[in-house]
Formats: sequence, C-alpha cells, structure tokens
Amino acid sequence: MSGTGTTTDQNPTPIRVFGGPTALFAYGGLRFLTDPTFDTPRDYQVPGGQLTKTAPASASPAGLGRVDVVLLSHDEHPDNLDESGRAVLADVPLTLTTPGGGQRLGERARGLADWESITLDRPGGGTVTVTGVPALHGPGAREEVEPVTGQVIGFVLTGEDLPTVYVSGDNASLDLVQEIADRFGPVDTALLFAGAPRFPDLFDGALIVLDSTQAADAARILGARRVVPVHYDSWAHFTEGRDELVAAFTAAGLLDRLDLGQRD
Repeated sequence: MSGTGTTTDQNPTPIRVFGGPTALFAYGGLRFLTDPTFDTPRDYQVPGGQLTKTAPASASPAGLGRVDVVLLSHDEHPDNLDESGRAVLADVPLTLTTPGGGQRLGERARGLADWESITLDRPGGGTVTVTGVPALHGPGAREEVEPVTGQVIGFVLTGEDLPTVYVSGDNASLDLVQEIADRFGPVDTALLFAGAPRFPDLFDGALIVLDSTQAADAARILGARRVVPVHYDSWAHFTEGRDELVAAFTAAGLLDRLDLGQRD
C-alpha cells in the first residue's frame, strides 16, 4: 500500500485513486468504483458558471478491470459524473445513487433514500450490505441547499467478518457525519471527499464539501482507522489539496490514519 499512512490488518485492500472523486476498491469479493470521471481536461458549462478540469485521470476506463458496482454520490455535476463516466455506467451491472439519479440513469441504476440498504451477493457466498447515508452539498439546512446544488448521498458498506467502509460523497456537514458515526462507528476505512470547493457567488463563498481541517474532524468523529481522501485535485474549484490535507491531519495528531491511496 502506498500513501502517507499504514494499513491495518482490518484494511488490507489498496484503494486505487485516479484523481477527482474517482477511486476503485475491492470489498467482499466485489469491486466498487466511486464517482467516475475520466474525461480529458476541459471546461464544462453548468448553470450559473463553469467548471474546469485541470488534469486527466491517472487511468482510463479500459484499465479498470471488472467493476461490479458504481457508488455515485450524484449525477448532476460533471466533476462527479462526466461524459466518459456515463459510458462506464453502461458497462456496470449496478449503479447506486440518489433517488433522483436512480430515475434519470436508467434500469441499471438504483436510488437509495437516506438509511435505505441493499444487499448484494458476494462471490462464493455471503452478502455485502450497502446503506445510503445522508450528505449535504453545501452549508445550512437541506431545504436551502438541495434546490441549489441538488440531492447527494453517501454510502456505508458492511458485511459479516468485513470492515466497515464509509464513502462520504460531496458532503459538507459534520453534523451528518456524527449521525453516521452514531449508527456505524467506529469506521475502518473512510473515503472522504474533501478539497474545500467553493464559489464566490454560491452560498456567499461558503464550503460546499469538507475542507482539510473538517476532513480530519470527520476522521475523529468516525473513529476511522484509515482515511483515504478523494475529490481534492484535478479541478480548478478545489481550493485545498494534498499539502493542506497532510498539514491538517498532522495538526490533529491523525497523520498515521491518512492514506493517500494507490495511484497508477
């Protein structure tokens, strides 16, 4: 395992991080891909402005191997699902996402409400449970945020004799992290979306996903043994990157839990 931290016996599986929010990991014999973004650098026109991808993914879809499930925090923003990512979904048996995304993305997609679970068969027997958990893509109350940035979801993976894995999605709320920790903590591995994205004309420039200090706070709240950050590079609207994450986890005394993932 490459990265800043070390892998515990409960977390032997490397997580491949490709840039942006996209990562691949094996769990219970199944292979999970988060928020697929494989387009080359370009500008995207979105309501109210523009998103700019600044670096390519470190692998192509052809190099992923088998993918059994996509865990998609939301489908409405190109920095979480781009054109190449949509093509990936067509070849994956199951995409788990928001209720709205489940309706938009076709028959291979299933939307999960907050705290709703789905059971997946493991190769060779047994099951994996994926639970949709709440996420909020901005500051304040849900009724104020979702009409602007849309519905977002995170995921918790559990199974008999398996570690607990949390995938945050584009979440900016530590209160929601606390709710998830109350139900599932301590967490063995947390894939935390970070990067401190913000826009001057959106929510008065407030954070719409965790910054580095909040990611360290989330690790503490979750009791996470390993934290793999994603969603902190390759896009112009991310205001914090690797250095800020390392500094924040160092200041919090949690550097030994930080794992920057395996990069191709």
